[in-house]
Amino acid sequence: MKAFPNRHPLPFLILAILGLLAALWAGLMRLGWQLPALTTSLAMLHGPVMISGFLGTLITLERAVAMKQKWMYLPPLLSGLGWLVAIIFPNLPFGVILLTLASLGGVAILAEIVRREFALHTITMFLGAVAWLTGNLLWMFGWQIYQVVFFWMAFLVLTIAGERLELSRVLRPTQMQQILFGFIVTIFLAGIILALFNLQLGTRLSGLGLLLIPLWSLRNDIAWRNIRHKLPLTRYIAWCLAFGFLWLGISGGLSLIFGAQVAGPRYDAVLHAVFVGFVISMIFGHAPIIFPAILGVPINFQPAFYIHLGLLHGSLAVRIIADYTNLHTLRMWSGLLNELAILIFIGMTVHSVLQSRKTESKTP
Repeated sequence: MKAFPNRHPLPFLILAILGLLAALWAGLMRLGWQLPALTTSLAMLHGPVMISGFLGTLITLERAVAMKQKWMYLPPLLSGLGWLVAIIFPNLPFGVILLTLASLGGVAILAEIVRREFALHTITMFLGAVAWLTGNLLWMFGWQIYQVVFFWMAFLVLTIAGERLELSRVLRPTQMQQILFGFIVTIFLAGIILALFNLQLGTRLSGLGLLLIPLWSLRNDIAWRNIRHKLPLTRYIAWCLAFGFLWLGISGGLSLIFGAQVAGPRYDAVLHAVFVGFVISMIFGHAPIIFPAILGVPINFQPAFYIHLGLLHGSLAVRIIADYTNLHTLRMWSGLLNELAILIFIGMTVHSVLQSRKTESKTP
């Protein structure tokens, strides 16, 4: 079998995947499953490892590969090492510092992208990177996770929203639609910042922003039109994005109705509607594009991809219901199925990549 055409990102990608696995293990512990702790701090670092360790590494790595600038590989290296140091040495600040430096590097990457192309979508992604850095700085200086998690949420939501806005240019959104998008982003960010001073009001305002983003997408995101596309892969990606937008709106609606939650099942519901329902579904949909770009290896679509997609969203729906009905055992099992869906996705992706390499090696 031939080597991967682009081997340099592999160590970074391995660090990201290991971070994902560590975060999933920690997530099961937080759900109440009796598992070996591995490290004393792992359960408490579930969120930071998932967001900065896995997603921060993956996102900055994708941009480093696309931009072909050697210095841009430093942020994914820092985030990949940062989560590892944080769980091994929980009483030392080095892990948090490395993750914060990684997010600073993420801001630098986006600043360069904005310099090259000054547009609404690049500015949106830049604001997402700034939110990531802000959240990490607050965390480093001792703020509680529930106080900074919305900045981490903004990092992912604005990153994805900016990427979707860029792709929506094929539909040629009007200037008014672009102004409306900017207004929605402003509402969302204003709520995030306001939550530092008035948690209830800020949560509801940011929730309004989360609700408005998928509503804006109904007319302006090509995903909704591609649900009936004749190409199976395009149709699958569209379904991933459509489900993701749906969960983003649900999270916004829950925040509007119930206000701020700092712990407990309803806190779990609001966060995982975004981080699992929106973010992971978007990863499912973008993986056939992202991984070929990073590794230089195509991913062959298989109808079995719908297995992990259906399992993810079905189990998440059960989890949200369990959160609001205080059914702890059901919440534990549905959370386990959330993670099983992610593991199946990893397995299917690896299998597809290896199959592609085998096919190419047989080609004269």
